[in-house]
Amino acid sequence: MHPITIAASRFRRTTLGLLLFAGGAAAHADDGACRGLPGHAALKGALDAAVMVETSGLNNQMWATLVARDGTVCAVAFSGNHVGAQWLGSRVISAQKASTANAFSLDARSASNGSGQLKGLALSTANLYSAVQPGGSLYGLQHSNPVDTSVAYRERSQMFGTVDDPMVGRRIGGVNVFGGGLALYAEGANLVGAVGVSGDTSCADHNIGWHVRRNLALDFLATVPGPASLFAKDATHPDNIIFDIEANPTGGTGLSPSGFGHPTCLNTYGSNALPSVR
Repeated sequence: MHPITIAASRFRRTTLGLLLFAGGAAAHADDGACRGLPGHAALKGALDAAVMVETSGLNNQMWATLVARDGTVCAVAFSGNHVGAQWLGSRVISAQKASTANAFSLDARSASNGSGQLKGLALSTANLYSAVQPGGSLYGLQHSNPVDTSVAYRERSQMFGTVDDPMVGRRIGGVNVFGGGLALYAEGANLVGAVGVSGDTSCADHNIGWHVRRNLALDFLATVPGPASLFAKDATHPDNIIFDIEANPTGGTGLSPSGFGHPTCLNTYGSNALPSVR
């Protein structure tokens, strides 16, 4: 090949590489939404530690996703030794859970009861199960805000759960209505986003998510009410999972007196011994 032709070919390849890199950098650039929040390494460390201490459920490896207050995905991680060591479907579910807890929680700065006393609401995905059943107060919520599949399944699977996960820097949306999603509160009960965990039973997901939030030091919500503090009289665990669904003698879904109950799962235990929020 002629030297000029070789040089032109190299120039085209170099230019294409720079353009592809620039496109990737733009997609993952910090536009401010994730500034100040934990990154991939912190999320993975918190998830690994949480999986080690939680023994309920199936003892599976897990996925975790962290989103910022505007729903932007900031980090995605898994606890296994390779991408297929945990349920592949749980990657997107973890993002759904994070998006849900963030979308339907509030902090004291953004809610008022009309009397001038500022309040808020911490709502975990575990708190939504009964409310979205037919006849529940939030029936149909699970069909709102669908997942953006162009974000969920884009690019190479080898990047899933890494610092360059294709969801990072984008908003995925989605609503999930069983345990594993928890709002994140910085000091001052300041809502800064949410974490979603998936890969085991929904009850174990909730417990592991609780430990992840604690490990990230983003559980400053002792002053924020939630279903567990309002209806289960547990002020130290405002958005904890509530097991109050009563058996239905006629069959079908049982009723939850609080309206925010969650069914028990296989090998369910430990939710009543989770660390108190700060």
